[in-house]
Amino acid sequence: MKTTIFPLLMLLLAGCYNPSFAQKGTADRPNIVIILADDMGYSDIGCYGGEIHTPNIDKLAEGGMRFRSFYNAGRCCPTRASLLTGQYPHDAGMGHMVSYADEPVTPGPYQGFLRTDRPTIAEVLREAGYSTYMAGKWHVGERPQHWPRKRGFDRYFGLISGASSYYELVDEKRKRVMVRDDAIWNPPAAGFYMTDAFTDTALTFVNEHYADSHTAKRPFLLYLAYTAPHWPLHAPDSIVAKYEARYLRGWDAIRASRFEQMKASGVIDNRYTPGVRPEDIPAWDSIPDKKQWARKMAVYAAMIEVMDKNIGRLVHQLEEKGVLDNTLIVFLSDNGACAESVERRGLNDATKRIGERGSYTAYEAPWAYASNTPFKKYKKYMHEGGIATPSIWYWPQGIKQPGEFTDGVGHIIDLMPTLRELSGVAADSHLPGISLVSLLKRNDIGSRHNRTLYWEHEGNKAIRVGDWKLVKDKEDPAWALYNLDNDPTESEDLSGAYPAKAHELKTILEQKLAPIIH
Repeated sequence: MKTTIFPLLMLLLAGCYNPSFAQKGTADRPNIVIILADDMGYSDIGCYGGEIHTPNIDKLAEGGMRFRSFYNAGRCCPTRASLLTGQYPHDAGMGHMVSYADEPVTPGPYQGFLRTDRPTIAEVLREAGYSTYMAGKWHVGERPQHWPRKRGFDRYFGLISGASSYYELVDEKRKRVMVRDDAIWNPPAAGFYMTDAFTDTALTFVNEHYADSHTAKRPFLLYLAYTAPHWPLHAPDSIVAKYEARYLRGWDAIRASRFEQMKASGVIDNRYTPGVRPEDIPAWDSIPDKKQWARKMAVYAAMIEVMDKNIGRLVHQLEEKGVLDNTLIVFLSDNGACAESVERRGLNDATKRIGERGSYTAYEAPWAYASNTPFKKYKKYMHEGGIATPSIWYWPQGIKQPGEFTDGVGHIIDLMPTLRELSGVAADSHLPGISLVSLLKRNDIGSRHNRTLYWEHEGNKAIRVGDWKLVKDKEDPAWALYNLDNDPTESEDLSGAYPAKAHELKTILEQKLAPIIH
């Protein structure tokens, strides 16, 4: 097992390394698989109320635990930085977005790559005896010295950069980069689809892990970071076709039907309200190009279905290897549904159908509004629609109450302390998150009411203390206060009724952000 002196010394000094861990096999500690979807809304998958066909993800939910309140950091790069380091994004060096290789480096909370003095989960687990693999979207360091294999991963294949065509690497203002281990890799001219390619490699990593007598004795970490269903909208037409008629119902009907299905299946209860369609989104009945809009959502749904099929391939492989029962699988999304338009990029070939190679479009705010049912706002905002994610934890040997929802509150910063505990690594008191192991094993939600969590991205801010949440959009001069226990969909602003509580939360947030925001 190759290591470098610096990460080993750093981890030893932190008190988190025990050499005896490396001698234990998979029977003692679980394999860990983290599956991250990209720009997927809260209600898209079947087990969270959606009509998209996701039987494999739904099966994980049936055999595992689902969170009603699990948070990410609201945007691609910040969430990935928190997932990997267990730090809030600014403390990981990713307060905004990734910086490009040709830009000067400005160290600090907005440097645009992971800080080297914040160990990643791959570095921590590798020193504890795990093999570490990653396939998919990196997006937390464009320069070669910041790539995955420099941050604790034994093997890597994927997209270093952000969003890309699923069929090819399109020449944009800044070229997208794919890498196999440490070498630049380019997709073949035909037969390539990004989601399939990530899974193919993940399966190869697992096969090779168990084929080698040395690594087969170790547990492994696999971080599988899909780009689906992030724009551009690309999917096989054979799958798209079965959704087109369904989405001719429109976003108003889809949001309404999802809301009812969520209630019927126990995702939400009577405290939740369906909300009011934003003024900038037209009523479905008023738009003239319904087929074109339905096609967009059909492609988006097909992208999620393809991802689900690939997750099924991985689960089947783990079952065949006889290791599924002691494998923890965590599934979540990096932010809420995306309301962005990509027309300004000028990459769409209007002669191509949406979903085909050469097309380059997004499904925009109207469908993002449906994807985020029952919440409001979208990716990059700190309302629940931007930061709440479906979160499924599957671990047959560890989760004793399968199929349940939990009302415990989790956050992406909790992955690091949770995985440290499960892998036998000592706790790190400098991490802001908490271990969720007791919640997974006993559905213990005692931490819910005393947690303080906060967010900031591009001037959008929020803080949650217990059940109280204070939130502000950058363009909005006013703060809004909600009690999420009574009003989880943020429908009634209580800042006027409880000005002292709003002031209290604002003061706490300002104190937390003062050292990092500029």
